[in-house]
Amino acid sequence: MNSLSRLLAAAALVATIGTSTAAHAQTTPDATPPTAPATPAPVLTPPNAAVAAKAATFQGAPATKKHYRAVYQLDSSDPKLIGQTLRNMKNALDDPRLKGKLELQLVVFSGGTVVFKKNQPYEADVLALQQAGVILAQCENSMKAHKLIKDDMLPYISYVPTGNGELIIRQADGWALVHP
Repeated sequence: MNSLSRLLAAAALVATIGTSTAAHAQTTPDATPPTAPATPAPVLTPPNAAVAAKAATFQGAPATKKHYRAVYQLDSSDPKLIGQTLRNMKNALDDPRLKGKLELQLVVFSGGTVVFKKNQPYEADVLALQQAGVILAQCENSMKAHKLIKDDMLPYISYVPTGNGELIIRQADGWALVHP
């Protein structure tokens, strides 16, 4: 029997079992739900020993340049995404390969505008980034859309006409774009 024939036979068997189980479940009020047939685990081949040995000693790419620049994009009000973005920036600042070589900017627009508003749970993390030298840039278009004025915002942030425009300019100037 070739593999196609075996596959068709198995499918017919599963269909028959499913039909008879469904019919039995309808006639028996206390019937337990049918269990799916176990699928065999995929057969894994052993890892490539040379690649595994190299991976065991790999510690990431070396930072060979004198200076690195990255702009982080935050356009969501989702607290999980905001927290992730702020942690990612802190992690980049703490990376020993980048110490003293890294310039960061956080561009906030749309729903992300909440992160730069006063009296938000993100204020301590944002202040820590500012103290580390991160440029904190708020989109003015988003402020207009949310009917916010500068007095509603943290006093140590900067403003850009549009968040998208800032990202375009930074990328064209060679900044890495990070959008967690």
